[in-house]
Amino acid sequence: GLGFNIVGGTDQQYIPNDSSIYVSRIKKDGAACLDGRLQEGDKILAVNGKELKDLRHKDAVELFRNAGYDVSLRIQRRPQNGPVGHRGDGESGGLPLAAILVPGLALAVAAVWILLRYRQQI
Repeated sequence: GLGFNIVGGTDQQYIPNDSSIYVSRIKKDGAACLDGRLQEGDKILAVNGKELKDLRHKDAVELFRNAGYDVSLRIQRRPQNGPVGHRGDGESGGLPLAAILVPGLALAVAAVWILLRYRQQI
């Protein structure tokens, strides 16, 4: 295969009121990953010159399956805050988990240490 998964289509809209086809996942060590240009969240506008407009999901999948060895994709890069596949660009947009867990863990250790010191004095 081409080394990526897609979402979207007229029957499976990924974004409400948008039947476009998007890259949902780049498979590790697949053709798209090795090429390096395609990114998760990119909108695919055409495959080998064939526009991907008003297609059902399964029809878009068929186009990719029958694309041949040399495949030309016309894409629209995902905006920074646009749709993201399951992995996206690795950023959640919020605080990193470590920023919450590390101070919480430090407080818990300090509380246990104080409790143990207090019990020794009693």
